[in-house]
Amino acid sequence: MSDPRSVLTRPAPAPDLTVRYGPLPDHVADVRLPAPTDPHSPAPLVVVIHGGFWRHRYDRTHTGPQCAALAAAGFAVVAIEYRRTGGGGGWPETFDDVALALDTVPELVAEAAPGRVDTTRVVHLGHSAGGHLAVWAASRTRLPAESRWRRHDPDPALRGVVSLAGVLDLAACADADLDDGAVRALLGGDPHQIPERYAEADPLQLTPPGVPTVLIHGTDDDRVPPEFSTRYAAKAGHQADMVSLPGIEHFGVIDPLSSAWPEIERQVSALLRAIDDR
Repeated sequence: MSDPRSVLTRPAPAPDLTVRYGPLPDHVADVRLPAPTDPHSPAPLVVVIHGGFWRHRYDRTHTGPQCAALAAAGFAVVAIEYRRTGGGGGWPETFDDVALALDTVPELVAEAAPGRVDTTRVVHLGHSAGGHLAVWAASRTRLPAESRWRRHDPDPALRGVVSLAGVLDLAACADADLDDGAVRALLGGDPHQIPERYAEADPLQLTPPGVPTVLIHGTDDDRVPPEFSTRYAAKAGHQADMVSLPGIEHFGVIDPLSSAWPEIERQVSALLRAIDDR
């Protein structure tokens, strides 16, 4: 049996270009463009937020296979980088970077690839810790008025979010000590020590999200419990749809060679089509 983690190191075509959204080394995003077909029909944009339990040793390079597959399917794709714990990230830097990137990168991509990208049709796609960050960002209208990341209105270009095995319950993540205290490293402590940070960072406390959200989780995931997604879906109500994939583990949802991959592409397309049909 092949190692499901092989997708993390599998070679992929290099990005077509890289854009910079800020002054720091991690303020970059890799762009892959689909083959041009109709010059009058720019491609919708998928913004990919990588996982790795928010830790510095995991970066955007492991998203290469999924980004290349999405570009081959006809999407413009941009994988953002951000500061992570152990490398200048954590509270509040990781959240600063993700909020800034998601607010600015689409236009930067459009400027770098004129006529190739439709920035009025955007989907955010995040895996594991990236799923947490994607759903959190879609919930920024629910943050307290004094929060540095609050949005007063949802992003009108954002058609939806796809969370792949997302860490959507930070308190439970801390209680379970996932990845040797990953969420404590991110936020700086346990929920009982810094409840105000968990209240501002935990998607489960910020429901419902501001846009349609699809939660995809493999039933055989032994790294992020599927219950995190089902619990979030139950609380978020009609704004979140749960998709359980029997027999799929944690990395299958980002592997284009996995039997799960057609469902990922289908859900991204469905979010974009739903808006097109309005």
